[in-house]
Formats: sequence, C-alpha cells, structure tokens
Amino acid sequence: MSERRVVITGLGIVSCLGNDVKTFWDNLLNGVSGIKPLSKYFDPEKEQLVTRIGGEVAALEGDYYSDKKMLRRLDPFITYGVYAAYHALKQAGIEPKTGFDPLRAGCVLGSGIGGITTLLNNHNVILADGPSRVSPFFVPMQIINMTPGLIAMEYGMNGPNYSTVTACASSNHSIGLGYKHIKDNEADIMIVGGSEATINPLTIAGFNNARALSTKNDEPTKASRPFDKGRDGFVIAEGAGILVLEEYEHAKKRNANILAEVSGYGFTCDANHITAPLEDGAMGARAMSLAIESAKISPDKIDYVNTHGTSTPVGDIAEIKAIKKALGEDHAKKIKVNSTKSMTGHALGAAGGIEAIATVMSIIDSKVHPTINVE
Repeated sequence: MSERRVVITGLGIVSCLGNDVKTFWDNLLNGVSGIKPLSKYFDPEKEQLVTRIGGEVAALEGDYYSDKKMLRRLDPFITYGVYAAYHALKQAGIEPKTGFDPLRAGCVLGSGIGGITTLLNNHNVILADGPSRVSPFFVPMQIINMTPGLIAMEYGMNGPNYSTVTACASSNHSIGLGYKHIKDNEADIMIVGGSEATINPLTIAGFNNARALSTKNDEPTKASRPFDKGRDGFVIAEGAGILVLEEYEHAKKRNANILAEVSGYGFTCDANHITAPLEDGAMGARAMSLAIESAKISPDKIDYVNTHGTSTPVGDIAEIKAIKKALGEDHAKKIKVNSTKSMTGHALGAAGGIEAIATVMSIIDSKVHPTINVE
C-alpha cells in the first residue's frame, strides 16, 4: 500500500486585512498594515487602557450558515471560524452532507481563549440583573470545540472532531493533527486551523500588565515591528484561518484544485517558563527538525520560513536562533524569512491558521510578502 499524501484544497480567512483570501493576500504583498486605533467594541480611552490599538476585523457579509437563529447567538470566535470554514469548503468544492463519506471527514480547530466575549457579557448581566437573566447559551458559547462541532453539524461530518488549546500554537497543532488523521488513514478530509476573538478591555489589560503589548498608540501601523530593534511587544488582533486538508487520491478523484501539500510536522515543548521561550531556541529548532525529518527532506531544501515573529524582545531573538540551529547558520542566511504579524498583528490561537494561508499563497504565487517596519 502506497504512503498516503495530504494536500490542501481550500482556504478561508477572517482578518484585519480582509475577509477573503485575495484581499488578504494583496494587502500582504503591498505591505498594508491592518492595525488601527481600537473602535469596534469599546472606547479604549474610557477604559483607561495603556494599549489602544489592534487588528479588528470588518463585519462579515453574505450567507454562510444555514441556522440564522443560532448564528445570532454565537460568540464572535465561533462566528469567525464558521465563516472561514464555509469559504474554505466552498473553494474546495465540498457541499454540506453530500459527495464524501461522513465517517471519514472531520474537523480539528484551535483557539487559545475561546468564548471570552460571551463570558464577559454574561458576567455583566448577572451583576446587573441577577442569575435568572444569564443566557442559556452562555455555557455552549464558552466551549472552544463548539466551532468544529457546529461545522460538523452543518456539513454532516462524523469523523474526528475536537479542539486544540495551546495558546498561540493552537492552529499549528490543529494542522499537524489533522494531517496525522489523514496520514494514518483515519480520515480523508479534515478541516483545520483556528479562530480567536479576544479584543476586550480585560484581555488587553492582562497583556499590558504582563508587558507583552506594544504601546505605540500614536503610530498604529508602525507598532508591530518583528525583528526590529525598536520593537516593544505584539499588537493584539482577531480573526480566523481555516484550511481544508484532503488525502491526495481522494482530492484527485473528485477533480479538486490542489493548492499545496503538507509533507511533515513536528511538536515540542520548551518546558521553560509560563510566557517566555527558551532563549537559545533549542526546542523551536527541534520542532522544525522533526518537521523536516517527517517530510523526508534535508534542511537545505527549505527556502522560506514564515515565522511566528510576534514583535516581542525575547521571542524574536529566540526564533532566529531556532532557525539557524535547524537549518544551519550558512543556509539560514540564504533563505527568505518574514513575519505576517508585522501587518496583521497577533491573532493568538488563530495566528497559525492565518499564517499558514499566507504561506500557501506564497507557494502558489512564488512570492513572499515583506516584513514591514524593520528599520
């Protein structure tokens, strides 16, 4: 039996640079920043926040979920995931409850924080009006795996269905695990990626007090500056990045348009600190080396790395060290390296999905977007 291959046949995006892949990609190629003064959800000045900028998404448009009553009840992070999944599956040519074996189609999606908007709203309700006024949908809208659950219900997918909750790596783990389900012959179609909606005063205050966020409020478009000497923290953002993974022969049989191939993955843990990576990048390097080994290629075959690149003083240095360790000092100097977050900000659990889409588009167009604000 030949080894199973895993390909990508659909992409869906919600981001501060656009809610469709073409707009998102065009903005990246043109070096457009999606970072602006916060205004969508609350007045940051009234909330006395130190950081008052972020990557907010525009209103979602179109018909993308059949149960309109339920759609109105969803936490924003679920809405973003459902929207992006609809567009990814549409591009892949996969319709609800038809054309695939439901037992071999699944959904694994990540989120770092989940339904915090619903939590905060209902906390305000119980304080103001008492427990009888708390929404009966409060608990379901909190649950991070509600996003893959609703997508499975909409499309009739009875295969693996769960969520990865690993902070900023949530989407990356989702992609790796979805790949593994197909590779191990447990599924033919897997919906992967992640979503996040955490732009609220509480989250921002917490990150501010941890000294994690940029405070360059007067120059929003220049605040996220990965690898620049003047970087002072990341810029919070929201959104979703969803990909359709499919077994190669399955995709060929239905004449799907194959966008790219996933050929390997690697997981590690720094086991170092609750917020800081190992400064020498050792475990980041090992994760890359495991992915390269899984793909059965040599490090010198890598010609591009889309980095985590958050714009934090410690993280950026550790990541560059990791790349040099994994690829070798000489080869690392020859490859293209960039950070999507220089324009999108950091969408936390959705970041890996969003950046995977940017990477797929780089492969398709043979173009690499810039890292802005490196001066």
